[in-house]
Amino acid sequence: MAFDLVQYFVEQINTQRPELLSQFSKEEKRHYISEINALTLGELITQWRANDKKAYQEITQPDELFIQEVARHLTTSKENKSTLPHTELESTTVAIFGLQLAELKQLHDTANHNLHSIRELLLGQVEHLAGMADDWVWSTNNLLELKGSKPFIEDEISLEASMKEFNDMVNQHSDHKQVEIIQSIPVWSKILEPIVALIILWFLYSMACNIFA
Repeated sequence: MAFDLVQYFVEQINTQRPELLSQFSKEEKRHYISEINALTLGELITQWRANDKKAYQEITQPDELFIQEVARHLTTSKENKSTLPHTELESTTVAIFGLQLAELKQLHDTANHNLHSIRELLLGQVEHLAGMADDWVWSTNNLLELKGSKPFIEDEISLEASMKEFNDMVNQHSDHKQVEIIQSIPVWSKILEPIVALIILWFLYSMACNIFA
C-alpha cells in the first residue's frame, strides 16, 4: 500500500496554511479542506494517467501558471458543486494544489524518487481517496471509478427513540394477538351464551327453592 498522501497533505495544509478558510467553523474548515484536497490530488492523478511525463515535470519543476490553470479548470467546471463562494474556492484551490506540488517535489528530491516511483506513489492514492468526498468531486476531476465510494451514514437513533419504537412494536403485536383471539371465538358460542346463562340461573333458583322448602 502506498504512503497515504491524502491525510499527509491535510496535516501539512493545517500546519503550513492555518489562515486558509479561518472564517469558518472548525468543522466547516475541515470539510472544505478535505474536499479540495481530494479534488486537486485526484486531478493530478488524472493528469498523470493522461501524460505521466508532463505531470512528472510539473512535480519536479512546479510552475505557478500551471497551478492557476488547473485551479481555474476545476473551479469553473459545471460538475463542481462546492458551496464555497467562487473567489474563495479558486484561491483556496490554488493554495492547496501549490502546496501539494511543493510537498511532492520535496519528497522527490529528499528520497531520490524518479518517474516510476512517483507513478507508484500517485496511483496508489486512489485507494486512500476512496470514500473521502462526494461524487461531484470525482466527476470534476474525472476520477470516475471513485463515484459511489462514499458510504451512506444514517443518523444515530437515540436510546429513548429506540425504546419507544420497541414498545410500540410490542403493543402493536399484543393488540394484534387480542384481535386474533376475539376473531377465533366461534359465532355459535356467542348465540348460546344467553341460553347457558338462563340454564345456570334456573339451576341456582331450583337449589334455593329446595333449601328453603
